Amino acid sequence: MKPRFLTLKNPPARVEIVEAGKGKDLLFLHGAGGHMPNDPLLATLATKFHVVAPLLPGYGRSEGEDGLRDMLDVTLHALDVMERLKLRKPIVVGHSMGGMIASEMAAIAHTEIEKLCLLAPAGLWLDDHPIADIFAKLPFELPPLLFHDAELGRRILTAGMGDMGDMEFLKQFLVMNARRLGMAGKILFPIPDRGLAQRLHRITAKTLIVWGREDVLIPPVYGDAFRRAISGSKLVRIARAGHAVGQEKPNAVQKAIRDFF
Repeated sequence: MKPRFLTLKNPPARVEIVEAGKGKDLLFLHGAGGHMPNDPLLATLATKFHVVAPLLPGYGRSEGEDGLRDMLDVTLHALDVMERLKLRKPIVVGHSMGGMIASEMAAIAHTEIEKLCLLAPAGLWLDDHPIADIFAKLPFELPPLLFHDAELGRRILTAGMGDMGDMEFLKQFLVMNARRLGMAGKILFPIPDRGLAQRLHRITAKTLIVWGREDVLIPPVYGDAFRRAISGSKLVRIARAGHAVGQEKPNAVQKAIRDFF
């Protein structure tokens, strides 16, 4: 996958873009962890789509997080990036935090986004089904929280970075997380609720919602809440998959997207 950069002037930002594949344009918005090492979902999607995956400021080599203060700023930033990329009516796919951002984009600019895929999106809060606090987690706690197959999760999360029990890995993890979770915290901390529930009815895009049946971070009941709130949306549940449904079952997610759109 080839990285490139684009620059936004107001607010100023330098955005790293990962791009690969040919076919229909697909804009991918990552979750709070950013792009996973050798991300299997992006690689799989790129076999059938032209995938364009920007990194939010605070992630990778993207800069400009100080200019993004709240949910509205982040949403407008994502819309500005989409406009600058000159994509042709892309399928907008967002995972977790990225799904929250994609939902806000579709609610605010509902004439510009016609195809929307939400992969276990954040953004709602149900008191009877609280969402775990990812900001308090250490590396070894993440695989069983994000993946149904925790061993697979360990391999994906540590690809090329060492062992989770190694002190050097922990140092790298803490340095990396300080910046990206500082950005993510603006819209996810202390709970991932910035009023999206009051705006979901505005979405007119053809919407696919995908959830892992074994998601323990954001329970599958949230999928039903999104489906009820977005008129005409379809909910697909994928067996033996956790919150990182795209990374754990990339072929199943790709098939769901291709069949729906």
